[in-house]
Amino acid sequence: MKKTLVVGTGNPGKLREMQAYLSDSGWKLTPKPPDLDVNETGTTFAENACLKAVEVAKYTSQWAIADDSGLWVDSLNGAPGVYSARYGNTDEERIGRLLRELANTENRRAKFICAIAVANPQGEIIFQSEGSCEGEILYEVRGEGGFGYDPIFYVPEKKLTFAQMSPELKKSISHRGHALRKIIPQLLGVD
Repeated sequence: MKKTLVVGTGNPGKLREMQAYLSDSGWKLTPKPPDLDVNETGTTFAENACLKAVEVAKYTSQWAIADDSGLWVDSLNGAPGVYSARYGNTDEERIGRLLRELANTENRRAKFICAIAVANPQGEIIFQSEGSCEGEILYEVRGEGGFGYDPIFYVPEKKLTFAQMSPELKKSISHRGHALRKIIPQLLGVD
C-alpha cells in the first residue's frame, strides 16, 4: 500500500507537476485540505517551503511536502522573488506587471528557483532541496502550456519558453525537476 504524502499547495499546476514527478516514488500524493492556509512569512524560498511543510504535516498528522518557488530577475534585484505568486491576482496580471517593470531593459537574465521541504507527521523537517533553471524574460508571451510565468520564461539552450515545452522536456530541466530529483531518493528510503 502506498504511503500518503500531502502536498502543501493550493495551486493545481504545482500539484499536477508534483504528482507527475513523484509518480514512481511509492507515495500517493494528495492536496492539502482547502481550509488550511499557511501564511508565507519567510524571506527565502526555503523558509516558506519549510513553513508550509510543517503546518500541513501538523494539521493532517501525515507526511507533507511543500515547495516555494518563483522567478528571480537580475535587473529587478531578484524581484518578484518570494512574492512571485502575489505579484498580481492572475497569471496575466503578474506577467503584465513584470513586463511593464522590465519595459525595454536589456538585461533580461532570470532564473526560476524552487525550494522543497518534507516534514514527518510530527511536523519536523526531514529533507530539503533546492533547484534552479537559468533563462531570460521575453518581451511578449509565447506558448500555451504551463502556468504562471512560463509563457515569458525563455531557455536559450532549448530555444523555447517553458510554455512551449512538452511536459517531459520541462520536467527534465525545470527548477522543480532539479529540486525533486534530489528528494526522490530520500523519499524512497522512508519506511
